[in-house]
Amino acid sequence: MMCASLFVIVAHLSGHASAEPGFLADFARDKVLSVQFSPLTYHFSQNEGHKSVVMVGLEREHSNAQLDGMALFTNSFGQPTVYVYPWGGVHHDLGGIHHLSFKWTAGLLYGYKEPYAHKVPLNFKGFSPAIIPALAYEFKPGLTGQLNFLGTAGLMFQLNMPVI
Repeated sequence: MMCASLFVIVAHLSGHASAEPGFLADFARDKVLSVQFSPLTYHFSQNEGHKSVVMVGLEREHSNAQLDGMALFTNSFGQPTVYVYPWGGVHHDLGGIHHLSFKWTAGLLYGYKEPYAHKVPLNFKGFSPAIIPALAYEFKPGLTGQLNFLGTAGLMFQLNMPVI
């Protein structure tokens, strides 16, 4: 149901986006727009019920080092989940180390439903707040590796590549 709802929203918005000349360029003006992909999440507690987590997302880094974005993934229990984060920030050259960054995002998760609703704090009907700190390292221009700290649950390994 959630995937169908997301499809309807995206389809509705894409009509306006494709009709507007330069929509993507305007969306990313004075920002770095990156696509995100995570093929692997490590869980601190090994549970036979855990499933593979795969994530894809889109993130904007503003010229003032603020971040915002959205990620779609299957959670550890195979449920389709979305994370929308209108707040975030990045601190480049962490500790004077060139290419090392600290990132943080804050937003809303949707998708952890019964019988797994209790696996994330403050969950109400599948919605819960989230704050995700991360360390990122730019291996070369256009390729950044990132390690997301998922509270007491685990670590997510992620790759980021600029779109524009």
